[in-house]
Amino acid sequence: MLEIKGLRVKLEAEDKQILKGVDLSIGAGQVHAIMGPNGSGKSTLSYVLSGKDGYEVTGGTATLDGVDLLAMEPEERAAAGLFLAFQYPVEIPGVGNMTFLRTAVNAQRKSRGQEEMSAAEFLKEVRAKAKTLKIDADMLKRPVNVGFSGGEKKRNEILQMAMLEPKMCILDETDSGLDVDAMKLVAEGVNALRSEGRSFLVITHYQRLLDHIAPDVVHIMANGQIIKTGGPELALEVENNGYADILAETA
Repeated sequence: MLEIKGLRVKLEAEDKQILKGVDLSIGAGQVHAIMGPNGSGKSTLSYVLSGKDGYEVTGGTATLDGVDLLAMEPEERAAAGLFLAFQYPVEIPGVGNMTFLRTAVNAQRKSRGQEEMSAAEFLKEVRAKAKTLKIDADMLKRPVNVGFSGGEKKRNEILQMAMLEPKMCILDETDSGLDVDAMKLVAEGVNALRSEGRSFLVITHYQRLLDHIAPDVVHIMANGQIIKTGGPELALEVENNGYADILAETA
C-alpha cells in the first residue's frame, strides 16, 4: 500500500535536514504505529507524504499502490486515497461542516470518475456515520471546527475520514489533548474503518491510544530515521522504560 525507501527531507527555510533516510513498508489492511522523542521527524513524515509546502525531498521515494506519491499535488494525493488527520485541526469560520464534507466527498468522487452524491444521499450517509461517532446533529450545522472542543475536532476528522473512505490513513498525534472518553470514541471510529483494503499509520507518543487501536507493527523513530521495528510489545517497552535504552542500543 505505502512504500517508502531512503526518504530524505529538509526544511526549505532553514536548509535543515529532518528526515535522514526513512524506510517504511505498510501492507494493505495493516495498522502501523510510529513512536519517538520530540523532534525525531514523525510529523514531518506525515506532512511530506500529504504534500505540505515548506519541505524539500532531497532523496528517496514514496509510492502509494505503486504510484509515485511525491510527484502528485496534495489534492491528487487525497483523490488517490491518502488522508491526514492533524494534531491540531484548524477552524474554518464561514464554511459549514456539511458543505465542507459534501464538497470534499464529491470532489474526490469526480476525480475518480464516479457520480457525485445527491444532497439526499449525502444527508442520509453523513447522519448515519455521525451517529456512530456520537457526533451531535448540531455539530454538523456549525462552521468547520469553530467552537469545537479538542475531542469534537478529532471526532469531526474521523467523520471526514469515514465519509471520504481513504485507503491510506495517517493519524498525526490524534490523541493529543484528548481525555480518556474522547480518545476511546476516536479509537472506536478508527477501528470501525479498519478493513483489508485500508491501511493506517498512527503517529503517537502514548501507549494509551495503542491500547484501543491495536497496531500490527510498531516503529521507533529518532533523529530522522526509523531505528527499531517490532510488535505491539515495543510500545509497552517504551511506556515502561522510555526511549533511553532503545537509543543506546541502536547508537
